[in-house]
Amino acid sequence: MARTTPGVTRRRILDEAVHLFATRGYDATSIADIQTACGLNPGSGALYKHFPAKAAVLEAAVHDNLTRLAARTAETADAELPDDPRQALRVLADVVWAFMAADRDLIRLMIREFSGFPDLFEQMWQGVVATVYRRGTKWITTLRDQGRATVTDPEATAAVLVASLTYYPILDVLTGHTPGDLAPDRFLAAWLDSGVAALRLT
Repeated sequence: MARTTPGVTRRRILDEAVHLFATRGYDATSIADIQTACGLNPGSGALYKHFPAKAAVLEAAVHDNLTRLAARTAETADAELPDDPRQALRVLADVVWAFMAADRDLIRLMIREFSGFPDLFEQMWQGVVATVYRRGTKWITTLRDQGRATVTDPEATAAVLVASLTYYPILDVLTGHTPGDLAPDRFLAAWLDSGVAALRLT
């Protein structure tokens, strides 16, 4: 018989649900599975005190994580970057990798379940990922306008840099391998070299 844990919080339910959805899949995870993971009796119906259905759990989990990630992303967007472009690239890389490392289950969930909940994940894209692309574009455009870089298309350059940077943790989350099975320090060093070259600094 499953043990019961009094006072299981909404946050605990969401965290356990995200982990189960990410590892097992949304369809393969039942309400009883989530309750058991939280230490609740699977037949108690205790989860329904917080959420009316499994879909509501997923929606709340994505919205809660989106709010947290969007706040961290906004802080990054408003922060002053170092004047040296290579150092600025390193700051951006550290921030992107840090929040992706903190939300591995959410990344896996987003990729696995995207086709079933496109509207929900479009909100996540616009709230978090698109902000990173816009921040990169704005920074590169500023460098160009200051005459410090000769980038033809800042938006495309930002897209290439961010995409290649995020690919490393995404591949790691999905397969347990990294590009070329490289350690993060080697990948990051090469990414910084490529980023500086792409900016065509003057």
